[in-house]
Amino acid sequence: MKPGIFPTDCISIFCRLLSSGEERIQVDKIKPGLTGHATMVVGTNDTAPSVGSGHIAVLATPTMINLIEEAALTTVEHLLPEGKQSLGTHIEISHVAATPVGMKVKAEAELIEVNGRKLLFAVRAHDEMELIGEGRHERVVVTAASFQARINDKATQ
Repeated sequence: MKPGIFPTDCISIFCRLLSSGEERIQVDKIKPGLTGHATMVVGTNDTAPSVGSGHIAVLATPTMINLIEEAALTTVEHLLPEGKQSLGTHIEISHVAATPVGMKVKAEAELIEVNGRKLLFAVRAHDEMELIGEGRHERVVVTAASFQARINDKATQ
């Protein structure tokens, strides 16, 4: 291959990337250090038996993860340009303490890294007594319309 000449496949892939609308986010307001929170009171529908993740009536891990994702959403969603949204792509969480029904839980997310469209958060959840979970959560910024179009195509196949 001659220097400066791209194979046809590379040009095709590059053009698809440019036309997909999934460009790098260029929002000055989305920077490390931003924080978001979400709270809930554990109800019977939030317990392990209710969501199928165990038999003891305490806050279910999937419910705690949902609250953590909500905290990450509150950190950045309102700062994204119109037509953009973030989607969870990876989560590493430890769930280290049980929370009984009726107790309040607060999740916190801090944006610690922005790498193109990828957003990395440090996350923690506390109940009224102690730390109950912590870890990292990654989200990616997408163009909602093009993402929905890909989902619609997938659904029809």
